[in-house]
Amino acid sequence: MSSIPQELYPSQDDLLYEEELLRNPFSLKLWWRYLIARTESPFQKRSIIYERAVKALPGSYKLWYAYLRERLELVRNLPITHSQYQTLNNTFERALVTMHKMPRIWIMYLHTLTNQKLVSRTRHTFDRALCALPVTQHDRIWEPYLVFVSQRGVPIETSLRVYRRYLKYDPSHIEDFIEFLVSSSLWQEAAERLAAVLNDNQFYSIKGKTKHRLWLELCDLLTQHATEISGLNVDAIIRGGIRKFTDEVGRLWTSLADYYIRRKLVEKARDIFEEGMATVVTVRDFSVIFDAYSQFEESMLALKMEGMSESEEEDQDEDEDKDKDKDKSVEDLDDDEEDRLDIVKLEKKLEEFWLCDDKDVNLRLARLEHLMDRRPELANSVLLRQNPHNVEQWHRRVKLFEGNPTKQILTYTEAVRTIDPMKAVGKPHTLWVAFAKLYESHNDIANARVIFDKAVQVNFKAVDNLASVWCEWAEMELKHKNFGGALELMRRATAEPSVEVKRRVAADGNEPVQIKLHKSLRLWTFYVDLEESLGTLESTRAVYERILDLRIATPQIIINYATLLEDNKYFEDAFKVYERGVKIFKYPHVKDIWVTYLSKFVKRYGKSKLERARELFEHAVEVAPAEVVKPLYLQYAKLEEDYGLAKRAMKVYDQATKAVPANEKLGMYEIYIARAAEIFGIPKTREIYEQAIETGRLPDKDVKTMCMKYAELEKSLGEIDRARGIYQHAADFAEPRSHADFWNKWHEFEVQHGNENTFREMLRIKRSVSAKYSQTHIFMPEYHMQKEPDAPSAGLPGDEMAALERQLTPAAANDTAAKDAPRKLGFVSAGVESQPDGGQRGAVNHEEDIELPEESDGEEDVEKVEISQKEVPTAVFGGLVRKREGNDDGDGDDDSAAKSKDSDEHLGALERIKRMRRGG
Repeated sequence: MSSIPQELYPSQDDLLYEEELLRNPFSLKLWWRYLIARTESPFQKRSIIYERAVKALPGSYKLWYAYLRERLELVRNLPITHSQYQTLNNTFERALVTMHKMPRIWIMYLHTLTNQKLVSRTRHTFDRALCALPVTQHDRIWEPYLVFVSQRGVPIETSLRVYRRYLKYDPSHIEDFIEFLVSSSLWQEAAERLAAVLNDNQFYSIKGKTKHRLWLELCDLLTQHATEISGLNVDAIIRGGIRKFTDEVGRLWTSLADYYIRRKLVEKARDIFEEGMATVVTVRDFSVIFDAYSQFEESMLALKMEGMSESEEEDQDEDEDKDKDKDKSVEDLDDDEEDRLDIVKLEKKLEEFWLCDDKDVNLRLARLEHLMDRRPELANSVLLRQNPHNVEQWHRRVKLFEGNPTKQILTYTEAVRTIDPMKAVGKPHTLWVAFAKLYESHNDIANARVIFDKAVQVNFKAVDNLASVWCEWAEMELKHKNFGGALELMRRATAEPSVEVKRRVAADGNEPVQIKLHKSLRLWTFYVDLEESLGTLESTRAVYERILDLRIATPQIIINYATLLEDNKYFEDAFKVYERGVKIFKYPHVKDIWVTYLSKFVKRYGKSKLERARELFEHAVEVAPAEVVKPLYLQYAKLEEDYGLAKRAMKVYDQATKAVPANEKLGMYEIYIARAAEIFGIPKTREIYEQAIETGRLPDKDVKTMCMKYAELEKSLGEIDRARGIYQHAADFAEPRSHADFWNKWHEFEVQHGNENTFREMLRIKRSVSAKYSQTHIFMPEYHMQKEPDAPSAGLPGDEMAALERQLTPAAANDTAAKDAPRKLGFVSAGVESQPDGGQRGAVNHEEDIELPEESDGEEDVEKVEISQKEVPTAVFGGLVRKREGNDDGDGDDDSAAKSKDSDEHLGALERIKRMRRGG
């Protein structure tokens, strides 16, 4: 007892806890209070308390867990060789005697042993934990167990056995095992396990890997370790992946070739590369295979060249040995006979045979060059495998063999056999034409005709394709001076099928394109050109008439037919053709026919058939839409000016101003006015100006422009008052803010020709128009709500003043209502507006408001105010005078004397305000 330090004995403060523990040693609460109270004590003293506590309560998880945690903290910073670790292990073993069902204790113990690098003891402890704990808690043990066996220093065989045991517990973690095998370089078992996973249709990857990704991993594994894996049919596995996963075909083909390269089967690898390039259908996969193939050939060539440099030195030594051998005596020949039976020497001689010559650098170079030269052809083959009916790709393939007519002919033959015209992308007839031109370029016209003859029997998708073949055939005949043959071809092509043929085709239900060929406009156009160049007039007219009978003519054909007849002096027949054209076609297609017809008719007959020309023009403008009628009217008016009457020309211009669309009316009026001024003089234009302004045909913006031109005309004639009146009329169409040019023009006019009164009148009208547009555009919703039914229309200065007076009168009649009512539209405020709460808001925020003098009860105060009055023209007030006269009749008896006294006088603003207040 003397060896125990004194501080480890219970102190005076511990007596209270010790006495309680003596009375009740099996109370967990007392032991826990004791430990909490001695938190600051040294660990040795606390360990004694813990040992006493777990001895008294060996089944207390709380005590054991706290004790072990403190022991773990004690050894945290100590080396694993320290003796405290052994004490800690012993404590864990003692704890597990009673805590063997507690997984947390096991996990703490296992982590501690793992950190101590005690492999065998740790493995045995893991096994004990798995035996002690129920299966439902094994997953908590297996996780650190797998981490432990994956560490360096653990034997591979031990790790394999542990992983295999774990897979029996949870087979879904096979991917972890495969990764472990790969990291441990166990390629054979890794490949077998991965292949088994891919063959399992019910497998689900817990790491989110797809079958495709697992397949690629297997392929990489098989190809990169080809010599270390056996027992698997690598070729069949990779080819199955090629068939199943089409988006990685190029990579899989290169993997298969790489597998044979690693197995040193070089020729087999070349066959795989060639097969891959011949089967892939995407350019990306082809590029992958071709790049890998070219790199393989380059590496083989480089390797061979390096080997040559080394073997040259050896060959020199061998040559020297052979020279020495020639000096052998005859006796040595018997030894050579014996050497024939030596297998080693025979193999050496076979290696020297020319078929086994390793110096094949030239062959390898030729093979690489041939591969590079074939790249365009191989790439084109890939595109054709994507769509064998792609016409453009076939043309490009033919260009690849330029300079090799045999290959080109074979390519064209393959193309026309492969392409289905109904599925073709592009124009399949171009292949036939190019095929025939290939023979033509080599002066083989007979074979070219054979190709064309076969081409016209093909059932193309569109009639135009077949017609193009006929036209190309005829052009070839023309090129070789066979004009009769070309015409005969066109007659043959445009011949209508017989009734029997049509009936037979209708019965079959599949109508070939040859049945519709006789209605091909392209074919007939080419035919008529040939007839005009090579045939007679009668044959050409017959072709044109046939076109019209088939109802396939175009406006250009009508014009060409008429031009042909005019050139041959058949004018009336030409005009009949024009008549047929305007009956067949409608607008807009008939426009060119009408313009040509009318111009040719006027040019031909002029004044001699004026009535007929007028009828034609009337009919033309009657059927023409408004958008295209303007040129016809101008042509009509020109006819009347040149050959008819000036008044009829003016009438035509007047009709044109009504018929043309709104955006062309101003231009039409300008032409009308210019022609009228030239023919009848300036005064005649006044009627046209007034008609344009007053009839309402022009838009408002064009009315303003017309008024300005009219005013300039009157000003130039010295009619200043008429010009001013025009400006006043146009003011309603010119909003001051957006049409400043108009007001500037009026301003300059008044400065030059007006006086003070006219200038004031202009400013008043400007203010009135500005107020009208402000009311119209800014307060439009309020205007619609408050508009009175009997309010006069705005637009005149008098109406504006009347509107102001109407707004002012009710306000004076009912002062209280005026304070509460909102501001009414039409009243131009002097800077004070009514607010909804009855207050007033000034336009400028001054503290002192301007006050008018209070009205007195007597007449004397009014007489004391001296107001100078000036006569104002009645036109300024407009309806205000009538308004005031109406109010005079309705006032009370108190004001009747004063109103009768001033009935003939104009009152000032202050007087009117006072009288209205007095009336209120």
